[in-house]
This record gives sequence, C-alpha cells and structure tokens, in this order.
Amino acid sequence: MMEAVQDAGVVVTGAGGGIGAALARRFAAAGARVVVNDLDAGKAGAVADEIGAIAVPGDASAIIGAAREALGGTVDIYCANAGLASGGSEAAEETVWARAWDVNVMAHVRAAQELLPAWLERGSGRFVSTVSAAGLLTMIGAAPYSVTKHGAYSFAEWLSLTYRHRGLKVHAICPQGVRTDMLAATGSAGDLVLQPTAIEPEDVADALFKGIEDDRFLILPHPEVAGYFQARATDPDRWLTNMNHMQQKWEETR
Repeated sequence: MMEAVQDAGVVVTGAGGGIGAALARRFAAAGARVVVNDLDAGKAGAVADEIGAIAVPGDASAIIGAAREALGGTVDIYCANAGLASGGSEAAEETVWARAWDVNVMAHVRAAQELLPAWLERGSGRFVSTVSAAGLLTMIGAAPYSVTKHGAYSFAEWLSLTYRHRGLKVHAICPQGVRTDMLAATGSAGDLVLQPTAIEPEDVADALFKGIEDDRFLILPHPEVAGYFQARATDPDRWLTNMNHMQQKWEETR
C-alpha cells in the first residue's frame, strides 16, 4: 500500500476540514505530495500549511488543471470528497436539487472527464469517492442528499466495472455519521440516526488506507452498514418498514 501512496500526486477536494482534511493529513503523512482544495481559501491554506501541502482553493469542478500543474504535471490519486448535505423532501426547491446534483455527482463526473484520458493511457490512476452510507441506504429528512449520494455511488461503481482492467482503481467510501460540521448541520434527524454511532474523520482515513491496502472498492468505516445493505437488497419491504418506523420516531421528536 505504501508504494501506491509514496510520492504520489494526490488531490483532495473539500479538504478545509472534516473528512477531507483527515484524508489530506493521512496522505501527506504517508509521503504523498498533496493538493488541498476547498471553496474556503483560508481553510485550504491552513490545512496545506499544517501538512506541507499546496492549497488550490476554488470550485472542485474547475481545479483539475491548476492541481495538476501544482503537482508537476501528474495527478495519481483524486479524492472526490467535496459534498453538500442537502436536506428536505420532494418539495425542496429545484435550486436545492440542482446544487446537490452538481456538487455530489457532476463534480465527480467532471473530474473523471479530466483525469481518465491520461490515466487510461498510462494504465494507472486512483479515484476515491466520498459517498456516504446514504448512497447505499438512505437518510431520513434528506431527499436531495440521499438521491444524489446514490448517484455518486453508482458513478463510482460504473467507473470501476468499466475501467478496472485498464489499471483504474476506484474506492467508494460510505460512512454513516462522522463528527464534522456536516453532521452537526443535519439537526434532529442526524441526532437520531447518526450521532449515536458517529466516528472521527481520522477513522474514515484509516478505513480508506486499509481499503487501498486490501484493494477493495467498497470502504465501510462503519462495518455494520454491510448488514444493512444486505437486508435492503434481500428483503426491501421489511427494510422500508423498519426505516419508516425510524421516520415516524423522528416525526414525533420534531
């Protein structure tokens, strides 16, 4: 695993805090050359200064060229970590749906469009998608988030099945609650569903590195998610009934 990371050119989006910052720190500690991206230039700069990396602030969809230049011409590992936790139901404004789709799915697509030609030509590259357990299951009170995270997972899966024989490594990280500002913003739904088993961002980074070592596509920092995912697939009506009970419990607390 160290060979895959040592001196690799790594880009981490949304790395001004939370999971992204933990990933950037872990890659830097493993000897990678890291670009820290975040919309907040101050946060990106602070993390970059801390770990001896390069800050490339801005919209994650538009920084591949600058990141590649900062790394001397080559990106080896791209962590599509920037995400938007959009709550709401089917009644959420179309602008909310559009923004969630743009950040949680299309930013990954645009990055792949930029990166894959060079990766496929040389026969190697690694795409890391921070999805969420919501992309395998769902999240109460957050239709735009749940739907677009399913899209992010589906895109990562499609990349892996399409290009793995050509040297592309893909990892989909699907944690439940992680103690970040994003979790804090989920309000009472997050308090009910996610807070009881929430882990630290560093635990997510540890899980990714173990997944890289084991050459695994699906990274589950909360191992119990595998059982939930299996239950959803094998008995969807029972799973939906159980989730509806959770929905009702949440409604009683609001």
